[in-house]
Amino acid sequence: MKEIMILNISGEDKPGLTSSITEILGQHNVNILDIGQAVIHDTLSLGILVEIPSESKSSPILKDVLFCAHNLGINVKFTPIDETHYNNWVQAQGKSRNIITLLAPTISARQISRISAIIANNRLNIDNISRLSGRITLEDCQKGPNACVEFSFRGNPPDKEKMKSELLQTANELGIDIALQEDNIYRSNRRLVAFDMDSTLIEIEVIDELAKAAGVGDKVSQITERAMQGELDFSESLQKRVALLKGLEESKLKEIGERLPLTEGAEKLAKILKRLNFSTAIISGGFDYFGEILKKRLGFDYIYANRLEIKEGRLTGRVVGDIVDGNRKAFLLQELAKKQNISLEQVIAVGDGANDLPMLSKAGLGIAFRAKPIVKKSAEQALSASGLDGILYLIGYRDWYELK
Repeated sequence: MKEIMILNISGEDKPGLTSSITEILGQHNVNILDIGQAVIHDTLSLGILVEIPSESKSSPILKDVLFCAHNLGINVKFTPIDETHYNNWVQAQGKSRNIITLLAPTISARQISRISAIIANNRLNIDNISRLSGRITLEDCQKGPNACVEFSFRGNPPDKEKMKSELLQTANELGIDIALQEDNIYRSNRRLVAFDMDSTLIEIEVIDELAKAAGVGDKVSQITERAMQGELDFSESLQKRVALLKGLEESKLKEIGERLPLTEGAEKLAKILKRLNFSTAIISGGFDYFGEILKKRLGFDYIYANRLEIKEGRLTGRVVGDIVDGNRKAFLLQELAKKQNISLEQVIAVGDGANDLPMLSKAGLGIAFRAKPIVKKSAEQALSASGLDGILYLIGYRDWYELK
């Protein structure tokens, strides 16, 4: 029978601690089966799962480790592990791993309690909890900056859709964002991010601003809202709205384009995605006149949107070429993936309206951002409380990368 043991070491973190402990284990030819370390506010928690060589006895090893721990001013606890129990643990490594990402202005005990309870109620056990957001001052804690904690667990819930529904309900009740996704090879290997424009990259619906300038704001807003809720066919509704803009001066487009309000977190997200060598695209049911402005402003690579017909300096009330509706968005996303020579699993798509759902469903990671209820319910992931830069946490980005 092999002798297996866990060493749980805790105390004030200091340089050379891990080296000192493992040096003693090395002197006794101990094998390390598993090791994990966490430091929270200079307090260390180190776990080492070891196999004692058959020719050795554990007593001298434990005695040496205890003596070393005493000299270092730390605590150590020894727990024997049954070989059968160990083998069962090894066999569990083939199970799928899932990630729950919690995003909130400030992380609270209540949020952690609710999420961990849902995990437990689905007969799953948390392997690891880690903070992805940076350290914050007490003053910032009161102001409520973006904060993020990630939970990792093995195995799949008995009913994944039910668990997702529970997490979404919790997110709505607490005013936070919670994402559940499989931790597979694609999660850290995304290469392309495609965004809707209106009410996603920017805080407005451009067509509503054009309508106000044309004096038909109320009529167009009503059609826009019904289209975004999925009550009207997008292509038909777009043609009806654009027809109401007939005669609007091109100079008004320029005025609106100069004051497009970016969504919270858009500039930070674009900057970091570019640094990480992502390709970025706007695939919008809006208008390319404004998409080109954003493409240049944010340093994006591609823009696909509807083209307004302009003659003699005024809108004709018509759209030129194929209308970029929901199905067209999904098609363009697939074509972009082919162009980039990547799989759709490596693509992230972000949008807020019903016409974004076909595109979101094609992407490996589809995110409904501050979306209408029907979209939020149907999409794989939803972010409502966070800015656009919250997307970075869903691909495992850590804030301290920026501090280097």
